[in-house]
Amino acid sequence: MDMTVTAWETELTPTNGSDQSFHQDYTEIIILQLLTVIVALVGLAGNAVVLWLLGFRMRRNAFSVYILNLAGADFLFLCYRFIYSLVLLFDFDFVVRVISRFFSPVSIFAYIAGLSFLSTISTERCMSVLWPIWYRCRRPSHMSAVMCALLWALSLLLSILEGNYCGFLIRNAHDFWCPVLDFITVAWLILLFVLLSGSSLALMSRLLCDFHRVPPTRLYMTVVLTVLVFLLCGLPFGIHWFLLIWFPNESHALFHLSKMVVLLSCINSCANPIIYFFVGSFRQRWRKQRHTLRLILQRALQDTPEVDEPGESLPGETLNMSGSSLGQ
Repeated sequence: MDMTVTAWETELTPTNGSDQSFHQDYTEIIILQLLTVIVALVGLAGNAVVLWLLGFRMRRNAFSVYILNLAGADFLFLCYRFIYSLVLLFDFDFVVRVISRFFSPVSIFAYIAGLSFLSTISTERCMSVLWPIWYRCRRPSHMSAVMCALLWALSLLLSILEGNYCGFLIRNAHDFWCPVLDFITVAWLILLFVLLSGSSLALMSRLLCDFHRVPPTRLYMTVVLTVLVFLLCGLPFGIHWFLLIWFPNESHALFHLSKMVVLLSCINSCANPIIYFFVGSFRQRWRKQRHTLRLILQRALQDTPEVDEPGESLPGETLNMSGSSLGQ
């Protein structure tokens, strides 16, 4: 199931005297692993800041709960990729085998959870925009926390079953249950992608139609940019995973592609905190007020019209965002 586990050893073995090709492939892999380590390290720092601010320094609301859990999934994914890339760089064969066998489900778990949270964020945002009165009046209290707990549990269950029956954890690959679980996991990912794409298209259509009449809020732009980055950088990881599942005989040929796909997936997880702080600080006046990271993150999740006055402030106690009165 992992993109870089099984083919690493076979690809780095020169055959038929192709020493030049071997050294070229080895250099290419080292460069990509170094880039992965750097991107993962930056992403770990960014997501750690988001986790700290949303977890301990800010009052949470309906959408910030999802952002908090998305940052947790991204942090977990980057943590695995950072450790695995370091192990590959230092060529610890035994540690590579241990990590690839017992910790590969962590990568699967984090990817499924991250896509689940992003799809839920986009779907809820679409509902709040298209049916605002229904959304505010009918949305259950603490729905965000309940949904996040269910999505974590489902992602964990799928990753554990995949790891157990497909040969990553204890037993060897099961001839019947492994394909069944692969099909269930792929079907769930396709469903999440359909929800993500449909809700994102609805949001973009609403944005284009009402841009001059109702300017988009910062939360609006945060969700749209996060989804766009995932489609560009995070989706190839899932597509490549799908190809490895249904075309296992081609995994050797797909290995070269997997090196770039893994780097793109790390860029996706690294980009989310950058998006939050970019949207939060965009077009702000820095002369009369010192903008802290907490204030910038609050602005990125703001779902109220812009107040364009000199020296404007947006303290956490008075921040008004969509769903702030809906609980979590």
